Amino acid sequence: MKRMMLAMLILGLSFSAQIAQADWTPAKRITWTSNLSIKPAIAIDSYNDIHVVWMDTPGNYEIYYKKSTDGGGTWTASKRLTWTSGSSSSPAIAIDSINLIHVVWHDYDSKSGNYEIFYKRSADRGATWSTAKTLTWTSASYVPTLAIDSDNTIHVVWKSEPPGNNEIYYTRSIDGGATWSTTKRLTWTSGNSYAPAIAISSSNTIYVVWYDDTPGNPEIYHKRSTDGGATWSTAKRLTWTSGVSSSPAIVVNSFNVIYVAWDDDTPGNAEIYHIGSLGGGTLWTAPTRLTWNSGGSSGPAMAIDSGNTIHIVWEDSTPGNYEIYYKNGN
Repeated sequence: MKRMMLAMLILGLSFSAQIAQADWTPAKRITWTSNLSIKPAIAIDSYNDIHVVWMDTPGNYEIYYKKSTDGGGTWTASKRLTWTSGSSSSPAIAIDSINLIHVVWHDYDSKSGNYEIFYKRSADRGATWSTAKTLTWTSASYVPTLAIDSDNTIHVVWKSEPPGNNEIYYTRSIDGGATWSTTKRLTWTSGNSYAPAIAISSSNTIYVVWYDDTPGNPEIYHKRSTDGGATWSTAKRLTWTSGVSSSPAIVVNSFNVIYVAWDDDTPGNAEIYHIGSLGGGTLWTAPTRLTWNSGGSSGPAMAIDSGNTIHIVWEDSTPGNYEIYYKNGN
């Protein structure tokens, strides 16, 4: 038993060193607008094309999309995905094994009179998109995100405002987004649970992270499901800081190593941090800082390609207004 514990410790230290020494490229700016470009999300298809969505303000907020077919070197022109009278916000993106692109976001729904979760997809690698589908009919639903398992089941989580505080909810589709299951509540806390993110391992274990202000200041938490979303583990706290830890993102590589990134304002302004885990979330590295900017770096999103390179985007106010930045690392 002592030898096993020592081996796990050595493995953990080696893994921590590997994460800390990751070779990241310089940040690349991919939007130039006179408005706010914020809340990016990223996904990578089987061709290793990189797909990014975000929200921008031609008047009210709308969802935009672009992609890179050369590993982030060059990018297509921006494509607008929504035209609404309300505000289309907080998009998320995922791509299944047959390269269908799935996007969710929240928007004001004129039928319910509330903000609800919406969904659309592209079957031709981003050239054209389906009409939007409403996924929720509640008092108020916000900030959805999604992931797709090896069976092409689409899993979506978001935060909703039932009577009381904010909690995290979940639904899934087993038919490519045509129909959706009833919603399932994942959190019950005395504080507020916000901004969930989701990722799925090669063994179809579902991991969800979010931030919760129950401790007094917001901290990052996670839980998992090993049975396709039917049941879930108890929540595990991942951060203990004096500042605000928020907006987490999560990915899992082909070796089932979990990576979580978030923004934290402990240094004075918001910066991006990340950690990694072996063993399904039982062993985690110390946090590694990824940005050092004069402005605020926040709202990270991550994706992993077939070579296990990590791609990350975030919003940054250093230029004066918020723009989208990108880097990658091994």
